[in-house]
Amino acid sequence: MSDDLQALLPTGRVLTDPGLLGPYLHDEAEWAPAGTPVAVARPRSTAEVQQVVRWCIERQVPIVPRGAGTGLSGGANPIDGCVLLSLAAMAEVLEVNAAESLAVVQPGVVNDDLRAAVAQHGLWYPPDPASAPWSTIGGNVATNAGGLCCVKYGVTGDYVLALEVVTGTGEVVRVGRRTRKGVAGYDLRGLIVGSEGTLGIVTEVTVRLRPGRAPERTVAGYFDSVVDAGRAVAAVVGSGVIPSALELVDRHCLEAVDAWKHMDLAVDADVVLLGRTDTPGAAGEAEAAEMTRCFEEAGATFAAYSTDQDEADALFAARRLAYPALERLGPVLTEDVCVPTQLVPEMLTRIQSAGARHDVHIANIAHAGDGNLHPLIITQPGDDAATARAQAAFEEIIADAIALGGTVTGEHGVGLLKRPGLAREQAPEVIAMEHAVKNALDPHGILNPGKAIPVLLT
Repeated sequence: MSDDLQALLPTGRVLTDPGLLGPYLHDEAEWAPAGTPVAVARPRSTAEVQQVVRWCIERQVPIVPRGAGTGLSGGANPIDGCVLLSLAAMAEVLEVNAAESLAVVQPGVVNDDLRAAVAQHGLWYPPDPASAPWSTIGGNVATNAGGLCCVKYGVTGDYVLALEVVTGTGEVVRVGRRTRKGVAGYDLRGLIVGSEGTLGIVTEVTVRLRPGRAPERTVAGYFDSVVDAGRAVAAVVGSGVIPSALELVDRHCLEAVDAWKHMDLAVDADVVLLGRTDTPGAAGEAEAAEMTRCFEEAGATFAAYSTDQDEADALFAARRLAYPALERLGPVLTEDVCVPTQLVPEMLTRIQSAGARHDVHIANIAHAGDGNLHPLIITQPGDDAATARAQAAFEEIIADAIALGGTVTGEHGVGLLKRPGLAREQAPEVIAMEHAVKNALDPHGILNPGKAIPVLLT
């Protein structure tokens, strides 16, 4: 069967040798199940993607799209017998239009590479997941990724103007528009964003850009507990200040980064809260002062506007490196719950309690300013009992987030790991609507089956 698939694409674009498939067999989600594909197809154009999709339709072969494989929910994991479609080679910035403040890119363009390309025109692409140096725009669109700046500037979907998509019927369509306004028809662009490859395969993305921004001011606060830091977060949000970033990182994460990268992070605190403002002039100074006040009144042992830019940049770099640094120490099960910002202290308290109750080590990082928490449950390799306890803590944290009016995923996507939790978050009637959309846009049921939406119970 793979012989005629290989004939569709130029030599070397279809991999079937088991020895070459290893890098494509799973994303970064710990303990998410993964199968074995019959082949990995690596197209370089929309036409080639369309050929592969039509081949799969004719033979009723599932197709699983994949970007850089940096996902944390199992959304890019292959299932047995599928064709895994790697879009990483479709990595061209096709257009940067400074007059219209937009860019057109292929899905394999790395987030930071897009940022660098548009910066040459004095423009800025805000969505910035911690994986920005490695993750691709296609993957960011698939999960509607967020990042450090999203507390002020929004998530990926807020910047997607239009998409080119290969549908589940093998057609190439364009949804959305390049204009700054437009409300004609259903928002099919918005429907595709965050659908994790289950409704269509994105082959081109048009994104809106912003002007380059002023340098940021950084406020650092040191706390003796994550709960105190959570109170500071609630205070900042309640003050009316909209920081350009408000990030939480605990001592475990900082020590792991320091041991790996030797960054000399001299931090005498159990938790660090990092606030930033990019508001220029005196207004920005006032916002930095207000964040400092909120930190102090919430119980910070130290809080100050940083006058050392290198030190501030190092702390934010450590925040971005926290997950891969912890991953070096053992398997890490990553959460991605989001709760109302005023309930961040309560959610952090419940995370601590879950760790103690199940006897597992939980480190904490968070996009705290918008209530998006990433508790990292760490175990030792080969410790099956610890793995079971970690999974129990994982489910308890999801249940607590839902109970507080939150959601099972703020930015990583549902994939495989969050499907059971999403079934608890959504009403059966809503799940039925999602399946109706899935059936309409993927009538052959071949696009990333078994991901992103819960099982429909009848």
